[in-house]
Amino acid sequence: MPDDVQGWLTPRAVAAEAGVSQEFDLSQCVREPIHLLGGVQSYGALIAARWDDAVVDTVSRNAAEVLGRAAGELLGRPVTELIGDEQWAQARESAEAVTDSGAAAPQEGPASSGVLPLTLDGENDEGEDGARLFDVTVHRNGDLLVLEFEPRAEGGPFVFQNFYPRVRRALQKLQGASDVTECCAAAVREIRTLTGYDRVVAYRFDGRDGPGQVIAEDRSEGREPWLDLWFPASDIPPQARRLYARNWIRVIGDVDDRTAGLVPELRADTGEPLDLSASVLRTVSGYHLEYLRNIGVASSMSVSLLHEGELWGLIACHGDEPRQLSPEVRAACEFFGIALSLQLAAVAGREEADELARSRRALAALLARLTSSAPDASPASVVLMRPDSGLAELLDADGAVLLRGTETVEAGAPLPEALPGLLANLARRGAVGEVWSTDRLPEVLGLEPEEAEAQGVPAGLLLLPFNRDGDLLAWWRHELPAPREWAADPSRPVRTGPGGERLTPRGSAAVYRATVRGRSAAWSPAQRVVAAELWREVSGLLTRQVVALEARNTELARTNEDLDSFAHAAAHDLKEPLRGISNAAAFIVEDAGTVLDTTSLRRLTTVRRLAERMDGLLDSLLHFSRLGQVGLEREVLSVDEVLDDALVVAGGRLAEQGVTLVRPAALPRLRADRERLREVLENLLVNAAKYAADEGTGERRVWVEAVRIAAPGRAPEEGADPGGADGGTVTALVVRDNGIGIPAGQQEDVVQLFRRLHRRDERGGGSGVGLAVVKRIVERHGGRLWLESPAAAPDADCGGGPGTAVWFTLGEPQEGRP
Repeated sequence: MPDDVQGWLTPRAVAAEAGVSQEFDLSQCVREPIHLLGGVQSYGALIAARWDDAVVDTVSRNAAEVLGRAAGELLGRPVTELIGDEQWAQARESAEAVTDSGAAAPQEGPASSGVLPLTLDGENDEGEDGARLFDVTVHRNGDLLVLEFEPRAEGGPFVFQNFYPRVRRALQKLQGASDVTECCAAAVREIRTLTGYDRVVAYRFDGRDGPGQVIAEDRSEGREPWLDLWFPASDIPPQARRLYARNWIRVIGDVDDRTAGLVPELRADTGEPLDLSASVLRTVSGYHLEYLRNIGVASSMSVSLLHEGELWGLIACHGDEPRQLSPEVRAACEFFGIALSLQLAAVAGREEADELARSRRALAALLARLTSSAPDASPASVVLMRPDSGLAELLDADGAVLLRGTETVEAGAPLPEALPGLLANLARRGAVGEVWSTDRLPEVLGLEPEEAEAQGVPAGLLLLPFNRDGDLLAWWRHELPAPREWAADPSRPVRTGPGGERLTPRGSAAVYRATVRGRSAAWSPAQRVVAAELWREVSGLLTRQVVALEARNTELARTNEDLDSFAHAAAHDLKEPLRGISNAAAFIVEDAGTVLDTTSLRRLTTVRRLAERMDGLLDSLLHFSRLGQVGLEREVLSVDEVLDDALVVAGGRLAEQGVTLVRPAALPRLRADRERLREVLENLLVNAAKYAADEGTGERRVWVEAVRIAAPGRAPEEGADPGGADGGTVTALVVRDNGIGIPAGQQEDVVQLFRRLHRRDERGGGSGVGLAVVKRIVERHGGRLWLESPAAAPDADCGGGPGTAVWFTLGEPQEGRP
């Protein structure tokens, strides 16, 4: 089956076709060129003559019966021999009146045609010489003028003054309708009164290619009700919908009519039958005729309802007996269809305007809360996503999410599990600031509703990309299962009908109840407009906050430089007096120790010890401040080699505490400052030795490994290949031990300067600078550091304590494996 057909037919339709007992290919119905069927309904005749010289190019085979001249006599001869020069000129003028300056009719958009009375000389019905009257519909078709002849009805010429009051009354009732359903209900009543059909219904389509629902009906007694029933999309295939969008009205006089073929069957200049897209007499697809017979219809008329150039719905009329409508009645119904389309657009526009006004009031309140926050208060993203912000409620969504850099902020219901991973890919489908929305996300992703539910995929999504860096704002909706009553089993649109016919009869006696899944409530045009307006306001606000933040960062960097310089100078200048104090105390003890009492000696010893401790703290402060002043010398290096260098110092401490170093895999090559990275690893390994598990709890180990993380700030993907080449990822180094761990309440404190978990003389002592130095080096590289404790040991059988894992990135993509 061709891809274009499979793209329209649902998998269930294809499966249902395969289950039919006899040969039936539903794709033939989808592919059928119904504008090139090569025939007309036999109650009229068709002549297509060249616009420039009036020579007949194509004629229907029934010309002799309808016009009194055989097709062979007309073909290749001037049509003026039949209708005369004056009436040919009138036909041209009529066609020019409904097209632009007589140009060829467009191939897209509603077709244009004109109607005029023509007289042909010949014998009347009694065999006497006399004029025969015809209503002729004319339209342009490329370089041809197509004339479609219908014998004038016995009732005589149409008198508009007699018909107009009925049309005016019908239009007045339309104007009084308050909503779409009421408008359509008035329309079906008036059209049935105008035409006399036995059933008139109004369909509204669910999307461009979706099924149709009967939203209004007027019928004669004894006919089964169709109101609120849904009809499968396969009832009206795509090419039929395109023709409905081009022709306001379509009439089938008799489903058992014998089609009158065209001569020639194929035109010489195109190799195809004459294009009958705009023809009022165009013959009917055998599939459609079979469908009509199966529902007991002998004649029909369809009036198209368009909205913004797209097929919105249909007024469908069904008759129990063959019925022919004069061109004037068809013109009145066509006019009614145009007026109804305009009225529906007006009603929809009014409803949309009311909704938009309500939404804009809610938007104004939301923006007032955003702009009222002081410039140095909470960021716009925090204010926007507060539980009481009303952001999710603004679009009647279940929840909203803002992605900005590494920040993910939620509002409303808990975020669906799969949504964060989908948003970046979906955002690439639209331009920055352009609303992208769907009420059937599982279908967009090619998922069945059950699969989407299992994977945590929401049914509805509306998103707005802020930029090309992945920053976006999105709203989402849960699935809203919709129970529907179908006039045919939607899971089996193809079944055998009575007498072996191939298409199933439709009717309320065989109603199928099925639930549509995988969809949310639809996003309205007003909601899309309000979302775009919010995007403009928030983009401006975020831009202003970014500018302000950059200015603060610049000032903060300048302040930090001043503080580093001050700390360095202060530490350097304080060391000299401290040395003097320590030396003076030593001299006193040495010179006068024999004459001093015990208390004085103890105090002098304390002075020396405190001076030495202060000297050590000043050394740490000097080193910490120097990190902010010395530039980095980045190079592509092997982390394994740097780890070996770090073990020259840290290896002895690990050995003293009986801690075994484990490298689960070769470490990657990264771009970093060699000496600074060595210092980071030294500090972390020494800490692993200091805070090793207590004796007797198991084997003491420390693991050093590299892990790819999907995005900065998100959970790491353990087991991923650090040397891979996935875009948008970065390598994190992790030093993990099975030691005593760090309580959750102290994990932020331990990375601050001069903060320790224990007293100075416990766990090997120290000044509490190590992790602060590590954090500063990581940040100087443009990376990020975070702690995990408790942290599960890679080797579950080694025992030990809760453990700690120190994760850090270095702000640069890896360069490959060694």
